[in-house]
Amino acid sequence: MRGRPVTYDSDAVVLKAQEVFWEKGYSATSLQDLQTATQMGSGSLYNTFPGGKKELFSKALRQRREAFQAFKRELKQHASPVDLIKDFFRSLADADEHTHLKGCIIANTVTALAFVDQELETEAVSILKDVERMFAETIREAQKSGAIANPADAAVLGRYLVTCWNGLNVTRRMYPDKEKLKELIEMQLSILQ
Repeated sequence: MRGRPVTYDSDAVVLKAQEVFWEKGYSATSLQDLQTATQMGSGSLYNTFPGGKKELFSKALRQRREAFQAFKRELKQHASPVDLIKDFFRSLADADEHTHLKGCIIANTVTALAFVDQELETEAVSILKDVERMFAETIREAQKSGAIANPADAAVLGRYLVTCWNGLNVTRRMYPDKEKLKELIEMQLSILQ
């Protein structure tokens, strides 16, 4: 007689897998890595995620998208959304060295999967473009209210912030030093005056 099938909290499994993907990258992550991280056998993993590694990675990217959507909702409710964006960037400097070395899973995906998996790369690019629009919308509103005096096009400033984000995620691997990163971040954020 067969036992009852084991059920898994899909979100928790994806979060555990996301950590592995974030650290090792999509291509270098093996099925064994995912089984170890999620504590699932290969059968359970494929029963829960019939698309295998790719489905699991896609869901990990979606979890990051959801985190940015939650941040967008927070921006809309915050008394000073530009300060919240600045704090978002400043928090990068305060991360531990291991986090610095991991960079950003979304930015990592755009570069690592450019010629490997068009679908996953496109998904990651889409997330970064959503973040860019979120920054641009926030900046546009701040310009209207006078919270930002910089008259540059809000769309260009939003793209600038995503460019800074992408660059910082490489630079913090080179210089996982909080003080050096803080100086750099403050210089980049000076555009939002």
